[in-house]
Amino acid sequence: MRAFAICKRVLQELLRDKRTLALMFVAPVLILFLMKLIFAANSTTNVDIATVGVPSSVRTELNDIKHVAVHKKATNRAAQKMLTDQKADAVVRETSTNHYTIIYANTDASKTAVVKQAFKAALAANGVKELKQTVKTLSGTVQKQAVVIAKMQAATAKASGQTATAATPSSTSKQAPSKKAATVKIKNHYHYGDKDTSFFDKIVPILMGFFVFFFVFLISGMALLKERTTGTLSRLLATPVRRGEIVAGYMLSYGILALVQTAIIVLATVYMMGVEIVGSLLAIMVINFLLALVALAFGILMSTFASSEFQMMQFIPIVVIPQVFFSGIIPLDSLASWVQNIAYILPLKYAGDAMNQIIMYGTSLIHLGPQIGMLLVFLVALTLLNVRGLRRYRKV
Repeated sequence: MRAFAICKRVLQELLRDKRTLALMFVAPVLILFLMKLIFAANSTTNVDIATVGVPSSVRTELNDIKHVAVHKKATNRAAQKMLTDQKADAVVRETSTNHYTIIYANTDASKTAVVKQAFKAALAANGVKELKQTVKTLSGTVQKQAVVIAKMQAATAKASGQTATAATPSSTSKQAPSKKAATVKIKNHYHYGDKDTSFFDKIVPILMGFFVFFFVFLISGMALLKERTTGTLSRLLATPVRRGEIVAGYMLSYGILALVQTAIIVLATVYMMGVEIVGSLLAIMVINFLLALVALAFGILMSTFASSEFQMMQFIPIVVIPQVFFSGIIPLDSLASWVQNIAYILPLKYAGDAMNQIIMYGTSLIHLGPQIGMLLVFLVALTLLNVRGLRRYRKV
C-alpha cells in the first residue's frame, strides 16, 4: 500500500507539471516526424562533370546517364575554375587519344564514386557503339566485294561456258581491314584528400561543430539552472547589478571554458583523426568558438524556462537533435524545398557550411561573411532574449 501511495504522489506531481508532460509526449512525435522527412527523401546523387577535349560520342554517352550533367569547356582553366567554384564535382580531360585525366573535387566520397562509375559506363557504351559501327562497316564491305566477285565470276563463266561459283565469306573476309581496339588509360587526381577519403571526412566538420554546440549547451544550461535553484541567482538579482551585466558575466565565464573545450575538440579531431585541412586551423577555431558562444546563449535561455534538470534534459530533443538533421550530414538538396528552409533558422547549419569551406576548399574568413554574420545575429538575438528573460525573476 505504501508503494501505491508513493506512486500516487509522483503521478500527481507529474500531472501538475504541464511543461514536463508536454515535453515527454510532444518531443518524441516531433523527432519521429523530422526523421520521416529526412530519411524519406530522395537518396539519388546528382553530379556535374566539366569536360575538356573529350570526344562528342563519349560526352553524349556520359550525359545520357541519369543524374549526370556534363558541361563542355573550351579550356582546362575554365574547367578548373568550375571545380574551385564548387560548380563541378570532377573535371575530365583527354590528354591524348584515349588517354584521360580526371580531377575529382572529392569533398563527397559518394559523388566521387558516381563520377568514376559513370565515366567507365560511358566509355564502355561508346566502345560498344564503335564496335557495332565497325562490324556494320565491315559487313557492308564484305557484301559489296562478294557481289563484285560474283558478277566477275558470272561474266567469266559465261565467256568460257562454265558455271559460276559464288564467293564464300571466308574468301572475302581476308580482304576486310581489321581494326585493333585502342587501350583506354585513365589517370585519377583528387582536389581534396585521396582515394581513401570516405564519407566520414565529409561529415567531420559538422560533427566537430555539433559536439561543441551540444556540450556547451548542456553544461551552461545545467550550471545556470543550478545557480537559480540554489538561490544564488535570486541573491544576485537582489543587488543593484543590471540584468545585462549578469548575462555578460555568465557569458564571459562560461565563454572561457567554451574556448578551452573548443580547442580540445578541434585539435583532437584534426591531429588524432588525421583530418586533412586545406585552410587555416585558426579559422576553424574562430568558427567553432562563435558556435560555442551561440550554444552558450542558447543554454542560458533554455535554463530560464526549465524548472528542473529533468526539464532541461528534455529540451535536448527539441533544440539539439534538429541541428543534426539539418546541418548538412544528410544532403539538403535531396529534401523538399520547404524542408530545406528549416535549416536556415538553425545556427549549426551556418557553422557547418563555414567549416566545410575552410577544411575542404581553403576558404578564408574574409570570404565567409554571410556565415559569420548569421552566427553573430544568433548570438546577439539570444543574448538580448536572455536579458529580457531575467525579468521574470526581477521586475526592475
